[in-house]
Amino acid sequence: MARRNEPRLDSPKGIRPAFGFRPSGRDRMGRFSESFARAMGTSWFLIGMTVIVVVWLTYNTLAPEEYQFDPRTQNFTLLTLILSLQASYAAPLILLAQNRQDDRDRVQIEQDRQRAERNLADTEYLAREVVALRLAVKEMATKDFIRAELRALLEELDKEKEPDEVAR
Repeated sequence: MARRNEPRLDSPKGIRPAFGFRPSGRDRMGRFSESFARAMGTSWFLIGMTVIVVVWLTYNTLAPEEYQFDPRTQNFTLLTLILSLQASYAAPLILLAQNRQDDRDRVQIEQDRQRAERNLADTEYLAREVVALRLAVKEMATKDFIRAELRALLEELDKEKEPDEVAR
């Protein structure tokens, strides 16, 4: 793993990134949006958000007016602004994460379809092979057939020996 001061292969030679900013893959925002959407979808996020809002409202309602930073008399303007800002950033990030998931699902479906086609082709091939083996087994000589043929040959040989023995 490259250390912070070592040059990177994805950076031009001789140029150091400023303030620790490093160019990264184009997928960094996508990964961030997925982690953000995943975190916002948890019960802990909802519980934490609820606690923050309840504490905010309680403090700005019950505290002396000179200590309130978002007074009730102004309809909690700062809280409304913060929640609106959060929603305005959350919606596009969630949509981006959803689009990435749709792309992954599309690729997975295509791979599943190809795998199913291969499995079907393999199954059809094996079915044809089984049919061919069954036909070959039906044409094969059984033990009884071979014994009968050997007996018939022995009888023929015995018949041929009898005239030779009579002639002697």
